[in-house]
Amino acid sequence: MFEVVIGLEVHVQLNTKTKLFCSCPTSFNHRQNSNTCPTCLALPGALPVLNKAVVEKSVMFGTAVNATVNRTSYFDRKSYFYPDSPSAYQITQLYTPIVEHGALQIDFEDGTHKVIRINRAHIEADAGKNIHEGDVSKVDLNRAGTPLLEIVSEPDMRSSEEVILYLKKLHAIVRYLDISDANMQEGSFRVDVNVSIRPKGDEKLYTRVEIKNINSFRFIQKAIEIEVARQIEAWEDGVYDEEIYQETRLFDQARQETRSMRGKEEAADYRYFPEPDLLKVVVDDAMYATFSKIPELPDEKRKRFVDAYGMNEYNASVITSSLEMAHYFEAMMQEGISAKNATTWLSVELQGRFGGEVNIENSPVNAKTLGTLVKRIEDQTLSGKAAKEVLDYLMEHDEDVDAVIDKLGLKQVSDTGAIEQLVNEILAANPDKVQEYHNGKEKLFGFFVGQVMKASKGSANPQAVNDILKSKLS
Repeated sequence: MFEVVIGLEVHVQLNTKTKLFCSCPTSFNHRQNSNTCPTCLALPGALPVLNKAVVEKSVMFGTAVNATVNRTSYFDRKSYFYPDSPSAYQITQLYTPIVEHGALQIDFEDGTHKVIRINRAHIEADAGKNIHEGDVSKVDLNRAGTPLLEIVSEPDMRSSEEVILYLKKLHAIVRYLDISDANMQEGSFRVDVNVSIRPKGDEKLYTRVEIKNINSFRFIQKAIEIEVARQIEAWEDGVYDEEIYQETRLFDQARQETRSMRGKEEAADYRYFPEPDLLKVVVDDAMYATFSKIPELPDEKRKRFVDAYGMNEYNASVITSSLEMAHYFEAMMQEGISAKNATTWLSVELQGRFGGEVNIENSPVNAKTLGTLVKRIEDQTLSGKAAKEVLDYLMEHDEDVDAVIDKLGLKQVSDTGAIEQLVNEILAANPDKVQEYHNGKEKLFGFFVGQVMKASKGSANPQAVNDILKSKLS
C-alpha cells in the first residue's frame, strides 16, 4: 500500500491596475506587446519601482490564512533564461518572503476537517507568454512584470480530493478578498502540483515530480491520479529509481498522460542573490492596521449562514464556496423563503441549467426572480414540477414570474371543491380498482393520485389530492 504526498505552488495574479515594477497596465485584451515599457522589457538603465498596492494585497492574504506577515521583507533575483523573460532573471522573494507560516482548513462532505499548512506566500514578477503557431513561436510580453503572489503549501495533502478542496478554498479566499479575479482560463490562478509516493507508514519524502500548466480543477484531479498510477507502477515493477526522477511534466488531456518537459532545477541552479535595484519592503503600522482588516471570509460566512438560516454545514459550505453564489443566495433570502429550498433551487435547479459560458455571474435569472419562484412553490401557487417548467422558460425570457405562471397556465389548483370533484370522477370511472384497493392492494393509491393529477393537467395541489383521496377511500 502506498501513501500519496502532494504539495502545491499556486500563482495568483493580483488585480492591480499596473504591473509590479512599472506603470504599464495589466489588461489582457490588448494588442500583443502594447503594454510594455523599458522597465518590463528590461532595457539597459531602466529601474524597477515597487507597486504599493501589491504589498497591501499581500498583507490581506497573510491575514486571511492566519500567517505571519513579515513587516520587513526583501526581493531576490532568480536567474534563468526563457524566451518570455526579457531580463533573463525573475525578481522574487526567496530568503525573506512577505508572508510565512499560514494555514488553511479544508472541509470534507462528512463534516470532518483537515488543516493544510502554508509554508509561504511571496511576491514575484510574471513572465510573458509564448505563442506557438506551427513551426513559428512568438512572444507576447504584455504579461511580463504582472504581479504574482506565489502561495506554497507544505506537502500535507494525501489525495487528489484534498488538493481540489484546498484549491477551491484558496480560490474562494482570494475572490472574497478581491485581490485577484482568479480566472484559471486566463492564467490568473495557475497551479503547479508536486507529487510523490511512499510506502504507507514511511515518513521519508521520496522523489517529487512537478506537473505544470493545468488550467482547471477537473484536469488537476485527473493529472494527479494519472501521475500517481505511473509512480506506483514503476515502484511495483522495480524500476522506480530509473523512471521516477525530479523533473517537470505536463498533463496531456487528449492522451490522458503526464509527459516529461524538462529536468527540474534545484535552488542552486537559479543562482539567487539579493535584488540590487530594490530597497527592502517595509509594512508600516498604518498599512498593517488598514489592510489586516479584511472582509468576511468563506468560513465566517458559512458559520453565519448556519446560525442565521438554520442550514447544515455542508449546504452552507456549498453556498459560500464562491462569493457570487453567497451574494445570490442572500438576495434570494430577501424574498422570505426557506434556506433549504433556496439552496436546492440555486445549487441544483439553476446551476444545473448552466452550460457553456453561463455561470452565476451572468445568469439570465437574477436572484430576486429565483427567490420569487421559490416563494410561489412555498405559498402553493406552483407545484415543484410546474416550477421547473417556469424556470426553463425564464432561462430564455426575462419576464415576471407571476406573468409567466399565468401565461403557461401552471397555477396550482388548491380549491378543495374542484379537486374533490376530480377525485369523485376518477373513483367512479375505476370501480374495479377501488374494490382491489379495499381488498388490500394499497399500492393502487399511487394510481389514483396519478389519474387525478393527469386529469388536472398537473395543476392540482398534490397534498390536497392525497388528503381528499385518503378521505374518500377510507
